[in-house]
Amino acid sequence: MKEAIGAYRHVAATDEFKEIERLRSRARHNEASALHHAAEVEAAKWQIVVSEKDAVIAEQAALIAKYQALQGKGK
Repeated sequence: MKEAIGAYRHVAATDEFKEIERLRSRARHNEASALHHAAEVEAAKWQIVVSEKDAVIAEQAALIAKYQALQGKGK
C-alpha cells in the first residue's frame, strides 16, 4: 500500500499530471457553464410562452366580461 501511495505521489507531482488535471478541471467548468447557460436560455423561452398565454387568457377574460355586461344591459 505504501508503494502505491508513493507511486501516486510521484506521478501527481509531475508537470504532465498537473497539466492534465488543470485541463480536466477546466473542461468540467466549461461543461457546467454551458449547461447553466442552456438552462437560462430554455427558462427565458418558457417565460415568453407563459407571458403570451397569460395575455391570451386576459384578452379572453376581457371579452367574456364585455359579453356579460352586454347581456346584463339587454335584460
